[in-house]
Amino acid sequence: MEITKYSKVYRIIHWTIAVSFLLLLITIFLRLTWLNKYNVAAIIQDYLSTTDQVLSQEQLIVLAKKIRQPMWNWHIYIGYVLVALFSIRLLIPAFGHMKIQNPLDKNLSTKMKFQKGIYIIFYLCVIVSLVTGLIIVLGPKEFKKPMEEIHVLSIYYLIAFIAIHLAGVLIAEFTDQKGIISRIVSGSKKDK
Repeated sequence: MEITKYSKVYRIIHWTIAVSFLLLLITIFLRLTWLNKYNVAAIIQDYLSTTDQVLSQEQLIVLAKKIRQPMWNWHIYIGYVLVALFSIRLLIPAFGHMKIQNPLDKNLSTKMKFQKGIYIIFYLCVIVSLVTGLIIVLGPKEFKKPMEEIHVLSIYYLIAFIAIHLAGVLIAEFTDQKGIISRIVSGSKKDK
């Protein structure tokens, strides 16, 4: 099996995309758990119950959304970073780097066809997520709700891809591509 060498450009793009996805997942996790608007509203209500102040449930939700808005702004900023990174990722093959292989290439093994196919599906899902995210933030208001419904599904493919990717890397590391982890980190295989 041919040992893949990862260029500095490849490694920088790979890791900046990986960190960006991790940060996006953190904002989603916070939004769905501790910073859920209903949880934050309940905390505010608990505090107000110790004072002489009263807010309606609607007012509590509005206040909760305002409290968590700075965190959600980071989700949007990281989304912009990903738009730039994926634009670079999709354009860079034109300059001879990071070629995107055709999963239907007859010269590839079944395993390689599967790997390349998963990446193509991942790229298509990411493009849909990025486009829907941009429409939510920058597009006409009448498109916001249907785009949000599509965009929310992003978490499912992202978590699935990360699990498949990590499992594949670990399998490769312990079978036929020993050193793949050190090559994607440092660019060369570590000698033992």
